[in-house]
Amino acid sequence: MKLFGKRFTGRWLVLRIWMLIWLTLVWVLLWGGFTPANVISGLTIALVITVLLPLPPVPVEGRVHPISLAYLILRVAWSLVQSSFQIAWLAIRPSGPPITAVLRAHMNLKSDLVLALSVNIMNVIPGSIVLEIDQERRMLYVHVIDASTEKAVSKFYRQAAWVERLLIRAFERDEEWRPAANGGSALDSAQVDAEVERP
Repeated sequence: MKLFGKRFTGRWLVLRIWMLIWLTLVWVLLWGGFTPANVISGLTIALVITVLLPLPPVPVEGRVHPISLAYLILRVAWSLVQSSFQIAWLAIRPSGPPITAVLRAHMNLKSDLVLALSVNIMNVIPGSIVLEIDQERRMLYVHVIDASTEKAVSKFYRQAAWVERLLIRAFERDEEWRPAANGGSALDSAQVDAEVERP
């Protein structure tokens, strides 16, 4: 299908319809009542947003592997459980608060979208929060709540490494990678040694 000289696919149409439904639902929830007036005004606002303020297209450069993705979700969920218990112990243990640090970790991820996903995963795991992203060098600067021992620091780097491995298995396998036409998100970054920066 063509409109205004642009070619639109069935996938594009499904995504736009889903976006309209989602924005309308958010509008109705914000107003707190499911009335015809709320639905119509929400749909009108959703149309204005999607037509006048469209989001830029996100290039799909790899393939999603459902089994690897499911394994990634399970591993992250298990890590959430483990980390929550470890943070609870740090809060109630008789000794003083742990030494915190800002650690730098290189993520060998090609896609900006997958890099953003790695940041989200690191942020939802208790005990760590990403403070800064160096997009060009693929470097994350992460505040870690417990860096009091070499074992704790090594644990952080192991955690960053398995997040990277699982994301590559789920989205960025080398044999299926197709860089975007503009080449903006496929970076050939050199491996940079991680280091610890203590405040």
